[in-house]
Amino acid sequence: MAATNSVVSAIRVLEAVGARQPIGLSELARAVGLPKSTVQRTLQTLAEVGWCRADDRSRWRLTYRAFAVGNQARDAGGLRERALPVLHELQLTTGETVHLAAPDGRELVLVERLDTAHRLRAFLPLGQRIPLHASATGQAFLAACPDPEIEDYLDGPLAPSTRRTVVGPDALRARLRDVRNRGWSVNPEGLTDGIAAVGAAIRGADGRPVGALSVSGPTVRMTDEVFDAHGRAAAEAAGRISRELGARD
Repeated sequence: MAATNSVVSAIRVLEAVGARQPIGLSELARAVGLPKSTVQRTLQTLAEVGWCRADDRSRWRLTYRAFAVGNQARDAGGLRERALPVLHELQLTTGETVHLAAPDGRELVLVERLDTAHRLRAFLPLGQRIPLHASATGQAFLAACPDPEIEDYLDGPLAPSTRRTVVGPDALRARLRDVRNRGWSVNPEGLTDGIAAVGAAIRGADGRPVGALSVSGPTVRMTDEVFDAHGRAAAEAAGRISRELGARD
């Protein structure tokens, strides 16, 4: 049991460093809710095996070893490899940033981003965790889930990311019905102020959602006039990727 607890503590510390780097010992201990002595020992162990390092101000960050291992998980299910050619076409068609995300618990994780040539653009770092209710990818993914799973999600916390995030369960149910009827999500400034996006779910061979893609851009370009065109393009791209993964129409 002690060994298991040590592993759990190490993972919690590692994740907290990744989310807050660079970070000092005291702040890190507060973030993970562990004694400073425990966190210090854990950091020393992680440093010995090459996962973390401290700078000259004793602030900790991840090393490239963490990136190398984590990067291998970007395409564990083959989603990214199958999706990339279609995502490139979608980016050229829409002229905006395209994101690909895969599920992890109550969130999606960004596994690929194809940037637009525009200087003013949407930007999310690879590896960012994205709440389902607050994002175009998340709403598209959630709408593709069975109703009991949607209700289970709605029973949990629905924290706002911006002032326009849909956080009311009834409002979110209505939004998801619209996504199902339309075939794609529309999310103006729900995740990031000044950014709007459309999204579509990607399904696996069993028909269940395995990820989602989005077309995102600043609200000066992503307006009501382009939502339908970009939404249809996103839904068509998601359908092509789904068929590559073995899903039936």
